[in-house]
Formats: sequence, structure tokens, C-alpha cells
Amino acid sequence: MKYISFAIPCYNSAEYMEHAIQSILPAGEDVEIIVVNDGSKDETAEIAARYEKEYPTIVKAVNKENGGHGDAVNVGLDHATGLYYKVVDSDDWVDEEALFKILDVVKSFVEQKKEVDMVISNYVYEKVGMEHKKVIHYRNVLPQNEIFRWDDIGRFHLDQYILMHSVLYRTELLKLCQLRLPKHTFYVDNIYVYYPLPHVRTLYYIDVDFYRYYIGREDQSVNEKVMISRIDQQLFVTRSMIDMYQLKKIKSKKLRKYMLNYLAIMMTVSSILCIRSKNPENLRKKRELWQYLKDRDGKTFLRIRYGILGQTMNIPGRPGRKISSMAYSVARRLIGFN
Repeated sequence: MKYISFAIPCYNSAEYMEHAIQSILPAGEDVEIIVVNDGSKDETAEIAARYEKEYPTIVKAVNKENGGHGDAVNVGLDHATGLYYKVVDSDDWVDEEALFKILDVVKSFVEQKKEVDMVISNYVYEKVGMEHKKVIHYRNVLPQNEIFRWDDIGRFHLDQYILMHSVLYRTELLKLCQLRLPKHTFYVDNIYVYYPLPHVRTLYYIDVDFYRYYIGREDQSVNEKVMISRIDQQLFVTRSMIDMYQLKKIKSKKLRKYMLNYLAIMMTVSSILCIRSKNPENLRKKRELWQYLKDRDGKTFLRIRYGILGQTMNIPGRPGRKISSMAYSVARRLIGFN
């Protein structure tokens, strides 16, 4: 039995993908590693094939036409046979000790015949040049070492939201809720985390520093200049998340509040990128995004627009945009997200 399916989406990843693969291999036959080559033009396919040949019962090499990160996640899910599904980007890796602790927890679910939809663990910003690595944990928000529900969660800080790095979903849940990420689009990891949430009934948090999130490559999607150049994709993802749910219909009050705050963060990121681009066309797109939210869900619009984040992003005029930009710069230094 495969307890966890690890998908590693790869595009021209030959330089660093082996570190990701090798960090998971110690788990042996308890896991499968699905290396999805997304139409790479370097030696990615050859490296994946070599690992599949050496570890035929653990590693699957899947080659596909280029469709972007989200499409590679979809294809990985299509090939997944493990009880849980975890995405590891090709320039990231996992901690071996934490890996075994998570496997022990998943095995205990099987032994006790417990169905847990979502397993959460910590992640670490492996930022180049930073001596002290920032760890994102949830020990002040989530019950530890027990199965719980949305009504049991606490209040998340701004830097504590559940990202792709911190979550394992039950594979069957993702398939049943028909999660499909759009092709040729960056920042779809937000959809990956957000869309399944109302389908999740049971959760489990284990306080281990499992995922190592590398930040430092100039071409990385979270680099601010790169994000501004891809602002239309960020806006598309945010609109897609607005379209997914009428939040007033979410039954759990705490989940509804969590999703509202997550959407507020997405609106904030989209807005600040438009502001920092200093492009009049992007400022128009920012106004259109807020109007889109207002038209689609007026109540959610009012709660976000007149919350702290919404007010900070919508101070009128050039001085207002400067204040918004300064607030973002302070938050970025405190949180260390790019």
C-alpha cells in the first residue's frame, strides 16, 4: 500500500530536481514519487527515467506536453494511487525526520480506520542569504495530534495561512471534488488549497517542519518583478476564487471566516502588484477587480473592502498608493514571503 503519493512537477528542472526526489526516497515502499515532466527542453526526462529504472516500485516518470504547473499537478493526481497526495515543487524538498513522523500518523489512520481529509504540517522558508530560516507553524491555531473539524480552529495570523507547502489532501477527496487546475497559469497553488476546503470534514495537524520552501532564484514565480510581469495571471486566479463559492453558503462559521480572510489576502496581493507596477493600465485592472467582487458577492465585497487590508489597498490618489506600497514593504520584511 502507498500511503502518500508525492507529485513533483518539473519544467527544465534538471539542475535541482534530484534533491527533491532524494529527500523523499528514504520513505521507501510506503510512498510513490510521481515525477511529471511538463515538456522540458533539458535533461529532466532523462533524470526522471533513470530514477524510475533504479526504483521501479517507487518512482513513476510521466512525460507530457507543456501545460504549466497546475496541469502537471492535475496529471500527478491522475496517476496517484496513494492514500494522500502531496505536491513538492522541483526546487524544494522535504525533511526526512518529519517525513517519517507524518507517515506514522497516516499509518495510524489506516490502523484505526479513521478517515481524515486534510493533514497539515509546518513549512520553512529556505531563503538564500538568510541565516535564520522562518518557520510557519500552526500550533497556536490548530489542535495538535488529534482529529478535529473546522469549528475547532483558532485565529490565523496573516503569515499563517495554509499553503500548498503545508497540506496533504486525501487523494480520493481531491478526485471526488473534481479539482482541476487551469493550464498555462501561475499562482494556481492558491486554487489548489482554497477550492477543496468546503469538502474537507476532518483535519489533523502535526507540528513538524516538513516542507522546505526554497526562495532565491531570480526567475522564481514569487519574485516581485516576475509577479508584476504576470499580473494578468494573478488577477485571473483571484477572479476564479471569487467565482468558486458564495461564502454566505459555507456552513461552518469559522471556515467561512477563514475563506473570507484568504480571499482578502488574494485581493490585497493582486492590488499591491497593480500599484507597484506604476502602470495606469494595471491601476484600471485593480479597480475592475474590486468591481468584479462587488458584482459577484456584494456582502463579501463589503467585508473585505472595509476591512483593514481592503482599506489599506484603496487609499485614494498617488499618496494613498505610496502608503499602500510602504505597508506592503513592511509586511514583506516581517513575513519574508519573497
